[in-house]
Amino acid sequence: MAYQLYRNTTLGNSLQESLDELIQTQQITPQLALQVLLQFDKAINTALANRVRNRVNFRGSLNTYRFCDNVWTFVLNDVEFREVTDLVKVDKVKIVACDGKSKPHGNIKESTIIQC
Repeated sequence: MAYQLYRNTTLGNSLQESLDELIQTQQITPQLALQVLLQFDKAINTALANRVRNRVNFRGSLNTYRFCDNVWTFVLNDVEFREVTDLVKVDKVKIVACDGKSKPHGNIKESTIIQC
C-alpha cells in the first residue's frame, strides 16, 4: 500500500474535489472514487521515486523532531532552500519522511515538505 502523503497537495485536493462532485451527481460510486484515490497514491509515489532527479539542499534550526511508526517528522525554523542558483527562505517548515519500498529499486525515501 502506498503512502497517502500527496492527497493534500494541490493535485490531490483537485482530484478529491472532482471525485466528490462525480459522487454527488451519481456519475460514479464512492467505491470507485476510493479505487481512483488508491491508484493516485500508487502512481504519484512511483512517479516521484522514478522521475524526479532534482536535489535541493536546505539548512535551518531544528525546532522539534519525532519518529513514530517508521515516519520521521521534523519542524525547522528559519530555513534556507538552495538549488544551484536559487535561494528560498521560509520562517517555518514541517518535513514528513517515510520509508518506502519499491520491489525493483529497494528502499526509496519519500518525503513531503509543508511550509507552516
